[in-house]
Amino acid sequence: MNYSQRDLGGSFTLTSPQHDIETKIALPGDVHTALLTAGTIPDPYYGENEKEVMWVNHAPWTVERRFTAAADEIDGYLTLTLSEVDCIATIFLNDEVILEADNTFRRFDIDVTGRVREGENTLRIEFAVTRDVAKARAEAHPFPIPFTKNYQTNGLEGVHMNFVRKPACHAGWDWGICIMPIGVYGQMRLRRSRLARQESVQVDQTHNEGSVALTIKTQVYAFAAGEIELTHEIDGRTIGGAANVSAGDNTITHEVTIEDPKLWWPAGQGTQPLYQLRTNLDGEVTERRIGLRKLEWVVEPDEIDHTFKCRINGRDITMMGANWIPADAIPSRITPGVVRDLLESAKAANMNMLRIWGGGQYEPDWFYDMCDEMGLLIWQDFMFACMSYPSDRKFLDNVAIEITQQIRRLSHHASIALWCGDNEVIGSLSWYPETRAAPERYVANYDRLNSMLGRIVEDEDPARRFWPSSPSMGYLDFSDGWHADTRGDTHYWDVWHSAKSFEAYRTVNPRFASEFGFQSFTSMNVVETFAEPQDRNPSSPVMENHQRNDGGNARILETMCRYFRFPRDFEQMVFLSQVQQGLAIKTAIEYWRSTKPRCMGTLYWQINDIWPVASWASLDYGGQWKLLHYMAKRFFAPVNVVAVPLHEDVATNSRGTPVEGAAPSAIALRAINDSGAPTSIALEVRAIKVAGGERIVFSGNCEIGPDAAVEVASIDFADLAADEFLFFSWRDADGTLLGENDFFPKAYKQYELVQPEITAEWSTRDGLVRLTLRTDAPAFFVTASVNVPGYFSDNAITLIPGRETELAFTPRYGVEVTEDFLAPQLKIRDLSRTF
Repeated sequence: MNYSQRDLGGSFTLTSPQHDIETKIALPGDVHTALLTAGTIPDPYYGENEKEVMWVNHAPWTVERRFTAAADEIDGYLTLTLSEVDCIATIFLNDEVILEADNTFRRFDIDVTGRVREGENTLRIEFAVTRDVAKARAEAHPFPIPFTKNYQTNGLEGVHMNFVRKPACHAGWDWGICIMPIGVYGQMRLRRSRLARQESVQVDQTHNEGSVALTIKTQVYAFAAGEIELTHEIDGRTIGGAANVSAGDNTITHEVTIEDPKLWWPAGQGTQPLYQLRTNLDGEVTERRIGLRKLEWVVEPDEIDHTFKCRINGRDITMMGANWIPADAIPSRITPGVVRDLLESAKAANMNMLRIWGGGQYEPDWFYDMCDEMGLLIWQDFMFACMSYPSDRKFLDNVAIEITQQIRRLSHHASIALWCGDNEVIGSLSWYPETRAAPERYVANYDRLNSMLGRIVEDEDPARRFWPSSPSMGYLDFSDGWHADTRGDTHYWDVWHSAKSFEAYRTVNPRFASEFGFQSFTSMNVVETFAEPQDRNPSSPVMENHQRNDGGNARILETMCRYFRFPRDFEQMVFLSQVQQGLAIKTAIEYWRSTKPRCMGTLYWQINDIWPVASWASLDYGGQWKLLHYMAKRFFAPVNVVAVPLHEDVATNSRGTPVEGAAPSAIALRAINDSGAPTSIALEVRAIKVAGGERIVFSGNCEIGPDAAVEVASIDFADLAADEFLFFSWRDADGTLLGENDFFPKAYKQYELVQPEITAEWSTRDGLVRLTLRTDAPAFFVTASVNVPGYFSDNAITLIPGRETELAFTPRYGVEVTEDFLAPQLKIRDLSRTF
């Protein structure tokens, strides 16, 4: 008898003992989707409907289905595997309790041998009210453990999310809706085994000259002692065979060497070859794809303090990317198609790393498969964020199983770069009155959990680094990682939360900036999906409901007044908010990249949204590119040139680092090369008047070494006229244009802009529809848009008279487009038309 399995997902009956509701629910799936499908609730994302559907997560729910089993289907050892059961649930098989589940992040393998009957069977799951369970646990705890209350914005109640193992952002966040979904989102399988089942397969790599030695570690659960057949196939070879197992957990290890390996590289640094690993345990076949790469985190003393950088296949590579949150607040909407679209946009913007934030979720297997394919490295937080957690034995034992399972599930992926203990939990020790009043107790409480996480990583995946928290200064260091910039990773939030100027980004010099951001409104066509015309005002209740950071809309407008003339209407306000969001992050990343090798990583907050909302995201809910994402494609370009304002250092009579709020004495042009080979560029810098007219102020060639940043030129600030800005472009040795950039010495509101005449012409070449733009006067942040899923090759660009710019349009989701289809939809915006 060989292995077989049966999918128990499908149509269930959904009921609630508190409400007269009976409808169908598709599992894997969630209750909100079922109620939406049945017409029982309105769209939670529209207007202020969030409050109208709050009753759903205040009610217990039951799902039930019947299934028929034939005699040969139950002949053997049976396992019911359930994963991502959300969250407090009792599982019944034929009216017998077989599991009390209380951790969304765990996989449950339940021995149901002898419990499945020939003929009809019933599977029932009863979901308790998670918020009530969390509150009861918090009240019963020996001392108070405060919880983050981001989700109390706009009068919504909070939830003690630190007492339940469920994505914290399900209860809302300062960018998220409070849905508190209920359901099952992962596996629902009945597995039949002859003697044993697979638990996990891990692959450790040892890189040698011309070969890579693989250690394949298979966790096997045996129902009884005996002999199994376990084999692995990789690179045309088969290893393994008969093995003896004892009842319970077994670890079986095999070794194989890959000669002349094809190495896996992050996006932009090389290719991503993947080797197929096929594991067969008595007919239970699983497949994994293995990328061969040597990855190290180099944390060692240097002349500044300590480095913090990622070394891959012997090269120190700058990490460029963003933070990732769940793709939707309603779990059923998180599909491979939706996620692939978001990840492809990350790669298209020259990103090579995403940080999976600790208030969200561990992503499905297919997420990491996609990252392996695309060369996107993953900084993986464990799921703890912004608050303290219990450290009693029951909680720790539950978490220990969770973390062990997740490491064993994910560690074979080439994309997994780092295990991080949590998001900002160290910092949160100083946020709450309770933790400030008794710091010793809460530090000890934190250390019990965090140290356990580190030990599990050391035991399960010793080749990867465990980083205690983000931000963190390092091992057992509970000091401030928000502002210290000499070691570890930094979260720098003073520009947004403290309303500092964009120039403040240039006053800090992080080794690795893992979180920082600036908000904008979501795009106008997205606003139209949730707000009626009368609600399209930043102070309306609907717009404020779709802004979850207290004072966020006011801060967007306050900043707008600092840099721009006030927009003439709401649509221009939305556009201008995205311009300034992009400028903020551009200011930070261009400067920090120019300090290489001091700074070796910039991951802005955040790439995606969980629902339509004003936020820090560079992609709208639904995946549309905001202006920040276009700018990211430019400021993450592997060969780049940036402008850095310098200031006179009176003490040394030299030009030094930027000073917030002060006029520069000079503007340095710095060239950055993130490739592994030296490169040569020809740089031309022009001073251009905003009303037209230009002059060349620098022209020359520059050699940039591999993985280096160098100063190419310096322009005296005094040499620029009051109405001039810098526009510079660089080409490779063959004369091919590599990039363009600009620098405005003053706030845009101080310039008297003219309104240009911009012309557009469509064409098709190499299978892509293209848009050619021309202007009769300098035009700034020129943005083309159409009402089709897709993105242009560039946007929010500067147009100069006498030059034309061609933009290629890439459709998303396989949409087919033509010139004639796109032309009537074209809309062009620029800065001069905002006021």
